[in-house]
Formats: sequence, structure tokens, C-alpha cells
Amino acid sequence: MDDVRELEEGVRKTSGYDALLLISFGGPEGPGEVMPFLDRVLRGRPASTRRAEVAHHYERFGGVSPINGHCRALLEALRGELAAHGPRLPVYWGNRNWHPLLADTLRGMARDGVRRALAFATSAYSSFPSCRVYLVDLEAARAEVGPGAPRVDKLRPFFDHPGFVTANAERLRDALAGIAPARRAAARVAFTAHSIPLAMAAASDYVAQLEETCRLVAAAAGGPPWALVYQSRSAPPPAAWLEPDIRDHLAALRTEGVEAVVAAPIGFVMDHMEVVYDLDVEAREVARGLGLEFVRAATAGTHPAFVSMIRELVLEQVAGAPRRALGRRGPRPDRCPADCCPAAPAPPAAAVTPA
Repeated sequence: MDDVRELEEGVRKTSGYDALLLISFGGPEGPGEVMPFLDRVLRGRPASTRRAEVAHHYERFGGVSPINGHCRALLEALRGELAAHGPRLPVYWGNRNWHPLLADTLRGMARDGVRRALAFATSAYSSFPSCRVYLVDLEAARAEVGPGAPRVDKLRPFFDHPGFVTANAERLRDALAGIAPARRAAARVAFTAHSIPLAMAAASDYVAQLEETCRLVAAAAGGPPWALVYQSRSAPPPAAWLEPDIRDHLAALRTEGVEAVVAAPIGFVMDHMEVVYDLDVEAREVARGLGLEFVRAATAGTHPAFVSMIRELVLEQVAGAPRRALGRRGPRPDRCPADCCPAAPAPPAAAVTPA
């Protein structure tokens, strides 16, 4: 514990950071919250044609998104990690789209005397919806709170961090072990990520980062054959979004004679509604109809390597710890350039379907 106290004292003297903020998308936790949540996500944009359909997805799960429960579990795991190994920063939680809302959390932080915090967003990649929008919403929340709002610096993207790769590789190996032995050796892996408009993808490194994560995770899991596919597009054709869709990919695999597939939601760090509905319900039903054995890999969640990674990202900022990355281009910058990941033209209600 003396080492932890020494680290904590050093953090306060040298970095000025006095808290860690967990930022996530947010989701409803009961039937009565579904439509208000979807309205907040749309924020005055014309209602998506999928709004009623998405609401029905929540109805299948009692109006509850899994994301808040996963955030609570990660929050407790982070608090335990920092208490045991330092730095002993208080950890707060705020959501972009549902309670606890970012502005409310920032008000509470200000009351507690927090002046400067680091933020960990539950998104590993660079794009407008997976990175830039967190910065936009964070500044909007600070403006709502006013002059007393803490300054908050977002931690860097971590798509190729060893902790993220290790957690996902172990989840993938566990899923492959769930395939029937006779089909396991020839099983395919479909890494899935949230589809976004092509114009938005072209303005960021989103696809390149996803491909790097897939390559690293597959190699660490023993080298199964894999493909990067997409899910959860928010606009129907002819809007140009990233493809192929997981459902189309499953059909293509079956025509090739494939008998078993693992869907690994590499684009998500924890279960969202899109994971439990689009994969566990929709894709699974497609696979069943095709005669494909289908297993879904777990998300990183509270895997110890992932939780430890978050601590490492904090230590990079507060103690100058080594910046680890397995990717070919090295770790991403600590601060996003002002012009990175712009909101490229997209359908008006479609900067990602609610989680």
C-alpha cells in the first residue's frame, strides 16, 4: 500500500488530475424510459424510420438495455483496480444519452471539488460516432454546468492496446471452444462492428483500426480464418454504409460450405442492445435458418486485462508510463487534432442507432 500512496501523491503533484470519468452511451432501464431515451438520442432530428423498430427491440428485453449494468460492473472493477494498484483517483460515471447524464455527473464532480479529470470512453476506435461525438457531448455538458465544470481530457483510442487485444482474444478462444468438436477446426470468425456511413468512415481511420484489431486478436487466438463485417446500420438502402452486413455474410459462408461461425463483436467493449438483439437474436435466427452453428463471443467487459489496460492509459497521463500498442503505426495521440473524424454528410437521423 505504500507504493500506492506514493503513486497517488505523485499524481496530484505532477499531473493535476484528481478524478477518472467513465463515459458511455447510456440506455433505458425500463419500458417507460424507451421512447424518451430514443427522443434524446435523436435530439430534434427527424425521426428515423427505424425508431419504432428499435423500440420493439427494447420491448423484447423488458425495455432494458444491458449497457448500464455493464457500466456499473466496469465502474466497480475500476475502483477496485485503482484502490489496489493506484493511482487512487475517485471514479465517476456519466452517459451521453441517458441517466446518469454527463452534465449531472459533472455537477456532482464540481461539488466534490474535482477540477481536472481524465475520461475513459467505452469506445476503442476513431470516427465521428465512436470518438469525436464524445468530445462534442462532453464540451456541451461542461457548458451546461458552467464555469465551475471540471476540465476533462479524454484518454486515447485503445484498439491495439495489448490489454484490449488479450481480453478479446480470450473471449474468442472461449467462443471457439463452444463450437462442436467436429466443426471447430473449420469454423470461421466474423468480427463485427457498427456500420457507419461511407463518407463518415472515409473521414477517419475507423476501418483501418478495426482491421488491425481483428488481425491482432485472431493471431492471439490461434489464427482462425476471419472476416470483418458490419451490423446495426441505421439507414436503409440506397444510403451508402459500410458492408457486408453480418446477415449477408452468414448466407455467403453457407454457400461456401461453412458449417460453424463465431460472431465476435470487436467493435463493442461491452454489450449494447445492438449486440444482444442484432447478434444474439437476429443473426442467430438467420444462422439457424441456414443450418449454421452459431456462437457469439463475449465482449471485453470486465476482463482483468481490459480493466488493467484502463489503469495503464491513466498512468500514461499521470505518471508518464510507457504507451503500449501492438499495431503497426504505434499508439494514437493523446489528444485528437481539432479536424479529426468530422461529421461527414450522413442521413439526418443516422449517426448510429441507439445502443
